[in-house]
Amino acid sequence: MKPDAATVLAWLERSGSPAVRDSMVRFAIPSHKAFGVSVAALRIEAKELGRSHELATALWASGWYEARMLACFVDEPAQVSAAQMDRWCRDFDNWAIVDTACFALFDATPHAWGKVAAWAGKRAEFEKRAAFALLWSLAVHDKTAGDAPFID
Repeated sequence: MKPDAATVLAWLERSGSPAVRDSMVRFAIPSHKAFGVSVAALRIEAKELGRSHELATALWASGWYEARMLACFVDEPAQVSAAQMDRWCRDFDNWAIVDTACFALFDATPHAWGKVAAWAGKRAEFEKRAAFALLWSLAVHDKTAGDAPFID
């Protein structure tokens, strides 16, 4: 049986470290809604949790930094809608979550290329960053794309 969001949030709270949380400031990551769990620990937990769109949706909705990072690692790219990508993009509040969402999830969705173009014109800092982070992610992961989409 897969754990629910409450169980995962309880694990995050138990696993958090004030030292890790306090160090986030050095990297310009807001820590006011963070537990202080390292990304390495989050990646290990994500592998144990496995893929789940429902869990990812609930974790994202919690608003906690590490829960959102986990959401990016456990969501199922085929289940991610264009509307979900836009909602999450509007929630972006730091570079780390932008880069993780784009590199670990969004670039594997069928909507990725369309979002690069759509978000590049945004004015909000992290929404605009998402376009460029997604383009960077596609450059690494989309082995079938030719030069044309990158030139555009």
